[in-house]
Amino acid sequence: MKQLIFLTALLAVLGTANAQIKTPAPSPVAKINQEVGLIKVDVEYSRPSAKGRKVFGDLVPFGTMWRTGANASTKVTVSDDAKVAGNPLPKGTYALYTIPGEKEWTIIFYKNTTFWGTPEPKDFKEEDVQARFTVPSVPQRDLVETFSINISNLRNNGADLEIVWEYTKVIVPIMVDTDSKVMKAIQTTMAGPSGNDYYGAARYYYEEKKDMTQALTWVDKSLEIGGDKFWILRLKANILAELGRYKDAIMVAQKSTELAQKEGNEDYPRMNEKSIAEWSKKK
Repeated sequence: MKQLIFLTALLAVLGTANAQIKTPAPSPVAKINQEVGLIKVDVEYSRPSAKGRKVFGDLVPFGTMWRTGANASTKVTVSDDAKVAGNPLPKGTYALYTIPGEKEWTIIFYKNTTFWGTPEPKDFKEEDVQARFTVPSVPQRDLVETFSINISNLRNNGADLEIVWEYTKVIVPIMVDTDSKVMKAIQTTMAGPSGNDYYGAARYYYEEKKDMTQALTWVDKSLEIGGDKFWILRLKANILAELGRYKDAIMVAQKSTELAQKEGNEDYPRMNEKSIAEWSKKK
C-alpha cells in the first residue's frame, strides 16, 4: 500500500514538472530573408519593446556598444560580396554591433559571431572588425514601440538596412555589384540567346537607362522569336518613349492593351492607359 501511495505521488510530481507553462518571449526572434539585386541578405535578431521605458540614452546608453536588439547579437548574412556605406563586406555572416549616439551611430560588422550579446572589452579584436563607420541618427515623430530592422528602398544595385526603435532611425546603405554581373551574363548569353534572353537584356537596359537603341533592337528580337506578348510590347512602348518616339510608343501600347484584355489581364491596360495619356501630350 505504501509503495502504491509513493508511486502515485511520484507520478503526480513528474506530471507537474512536465506541465510547464509556456509564455510569450519578451523579445521574440525575427528573421528577414531579402533578395537585393542578385544576392540574398538575411538578418536574424530579437525584438525588445519599449514598454513605457526611455530607450536611447537610458535603457540603451549612448556611447556604449550594443548588440542591436536583445539576447544574442544580431546576425547579418550576405550570400555574395557587397558593400555597406562604401565599405567592403565579403560573402559571409557577421555580428551587427552598434554604438548609439545622440546625433550619429557607429555601425560595426564583426566577423566573430560566437559571442552572446557584445564581447567583453578584453575579447574585442580589431582584426575581427570587417567594417566600421558612422551614420546619422534620424529623429522620428511617432513612437516605434518594438525594435525593428527592415530592408527597404530595394533597387537593382542596393537597398537600405533600417534600424528603428522609439523615436530614432538609422539607415545603413547596402550596395551590390549587380551591373557587372548582368552585363557579363548578357555578353555571354547573347552568343546564342532565346526570346526570353533578349527580353531580359532589353528590360535591364531600360530599367538602368542604358543604350535605348540597343534595348529596342533586343526587344524586337524577343518579339520576332517568341511572338507578340502584351508584357513585351509594354516594354517596347516604354523604350520607344525613352527614345522620344511617342507616336510609335502609343501604337505599341495600344496593341499591348488589346492582347492583355484578351488574356483577362487588368493591370497592363491600366498602365498603358496612363502612359498613353502622358505620351499624347508630348507627341
